[in-house]
Amino acid sequence: MLSVLVFSCKKEAPEMPETKMAHDSIAKTEVKEDIFKPIDTAYSPAYKTEDYMKALQYYRTEAEKEIAAGSPEQNNKVYEGYVEVRNKYIQGLSRLHTDILDKYVNYYDSDSESYKFPEQIKDLAARFKKEGLEFREVGEGMTEIWSVPNYYYLIFKNKVTPDYNAYIAQMAIEAKDNYAVDAGLVISWKELGNRLIFWENFMKKYPQSPLLKTVKKDYNNYLYDYLYGMDNTPTYERADGKLYDENRNEYNRIIKKYPGSYTAKRAQEFLNLFDSKIPVDQIREKMNVVSNY
Repeated sequence: MLSVLVFSCKKEAPEMPETKMAHDSIAKTEVKEDIFKPIDTAYSPAYKTEDYMKALQYYRTEAEKEIAAGSPEQNNKVYEGYVEVRNKYIQGLSRLHTDILDKYVNYYDSDSESYKFPEQIKDLAARFKKEGLEFREVGEGMTEIWSVPNYYYLIFKNKVTPDYNAYIAQMAIEAKDNYAVDAGLVISWKELGNRLIFWENFMKKYPQSPLLKTVKKDYNNYLYDYLYGMDNTPTYERADGKLYDENRNEYNRIIKKYPGSYTAKRAQEFLNLFDSKIPVDQIREKMNVVSNY
């Protein structure tokens, strides 16, 4: 009886006018044509700024959709993929605007101690800001395009596993200022020491984290700079091998405040070797701390 009723309803249904069918057909075609496809992440000189802006908007929207429905573990993967694709687009933008990046520092006016940008750069900076991008001077007359420091944290905060949450939060803090410029450390020795302690504690707290390899590499690089400094900010006098007082004081601070830490152990070892007055090259050999830059 149900099948008869259904057949009857179908039979009695009025035919759809051809104009209506044609209209629906056109609408469906338009919807298909309106589906946005972002540009490829591989650079092409044919791509324009607007292409990159739309692609950045697209992937942010997609990432936000995924993390809204995903588990913390799934969102870890979303974070990694999103960072990768976003960085590739930033590289493409940088190539597209090489001329602006090369001239950026020249717009600084020493008399007023401020920048005087042409309208073109002001407009571009405003567009970048909407997508969480900024111009960042990195030293030696170079300027790069970066994501703003807290960009990823604002998107992924409390939506990933605890290790990723801690990692992204700390990266946002560390990205606020340049780490080094013109072969010299910009942050203070104390700040560098505190970063070492943070990452040491991170490795202890999350020994199985997928981020461990990356964190270990960053920790070793920090430890290398902490002990030896950089070309323009060394920790000791190269002429006579004397350790600078500010660095000795910093090592003693770490040793006193974090006596059981690996960082404090290496700092104490470093002090002992300097106090024994052996040649610096032998100290480096005995310390066996290698950077991975």
